[in-house]
Amino acid sequence: MSKPHPPYAPEYRRQMVELVHAGRTPGELAREYECSAQAIRNWVRQADRDEGRREDGLTTTEREELRRLRRENRQLREEREILKKAAAWFARETGTVPGRSSSS
Repeated sequence: MSKPHPPYAPEYRRQMVELVHAGRTPGELAREYECSAQAIRNWVRQADRDEGRREDGLTTTEREELRRLRRENRQLREEREILKKAAAWFARETGTVPGRSSSS
């Protein structure tokens, strides 16, 4: 198994995509620039999505938004659990049970 490579710089990726669009193949670029042909194909595919030439996946902007929303959702769930535990603790301490609202 190959060792992981740090992410390539966005400018490097853009240059590879431009070279493929200019007619070079991912295989020859991979040999010349020592990155994998599959990585170059992935970059070209993602660039095509971002530019509206493909519709078979999420654009980079959509991916970033999805990542942000998932992170926010996870944080809100954690906060809700903390509040539930705090409410239960206060109810035990004061001897009262909070009433249920009709909206839940």
